[in-house]
Amino acid sequence: MTGAPSLFAIVLILCAAFLHALWNAMVKGSGDQPLTLGLVNFGHLLAGAVLVLAFAAPAAESWPFLLGSTIIHFFYYGFLLLAYRHGDLSQVYPLARGVAPVLVALGAWSIAGEALPLSAWIGIALVSGGIAILVLGRRRVSFHSTALFAAFMTGLIIAAYTVVDGLGVRASGSPFGYIGWLFVLESASAAFLLVWRREAVKHASARTLIAGVAGGLLSAIAYGLAIYAMSLTQMANVSAIRESSVIMAALIGVVWLGERPWKARVLAAAVVAAGIIVMATGG
Repeated sequence: MTGAPSLFAIVLILCAAFLHALWNAMVKGSGDQPLTLGLVNFGHLLAGAVLVLAFAAPAAESWPFLLGSTIIHFFYYGFLLLAYRHGDLSQVYPLARGVAPVLVALGAWSIAGEALPLSAWIGIALVSGGIAILVLGRRRVSFHSTALFAAFMTGLIIAAYTVVDGLGVRASGSPFGYIGWLFVLESASAAFLLVWRREAVKHASARTLIAGVAGGLLSAIAYGLAIYAMSLTQMANVSAIRESSVIMAALIGVVWLGERPWKARVLAAAVVAAGIIVMATGG
């Protein structure tokens, strides 16, 4: 599984990136992050149950990866909440997503033995650099040390579960069955978060509950597409192209919400687009 990703794989990953940006835009406006993440995970449970019933169970060889990914996801939600508690979304999210592509490439190289061509490394560097512009191009704002640490750890964990799920889905013999069981298993965090915020759940409006679950379904589709794409192309390709979700979210903010500054975001979009072209045409 070497060389440039196919056009079909690129389209799948870009769709996953857009859906990821969309549900994050929905979460961004939430005033209760734990409650929102709990509802998102409940949406994962619904999507996972459908896939489990519709597709064959994954092979036994993939279950260690499933269990490992489930545990890793618990840490992901914990560090994400910690980062959002102490840091600004526009700093935390780009940093967390930006460090993942290089870490995934290193993990895929060292664990899965994926030898990436020079063009792939250049594309990964461009994508990561474009995301860095989003952070460096903003006005100077203090970055809490706890938020910085939590954001980096979130990126490290994103890289970890991407590699684990990439290996797991390839060993599963049933990509959609693997995705379904992953959603069912990792949605256990929904119970913890919703019990933790049980008073908020009692007083939440129907609109809040529906929006949270809908965000979870979008999130499930987004990550499901990304995992399936890893059965078609290299993990580093999937991770790097998927990071365009940060740029999509930035453009949504510029065009729909009138967020500023806009120049750094447009420049970052151009750099990431260049990285995607390099990865798609090289190798």
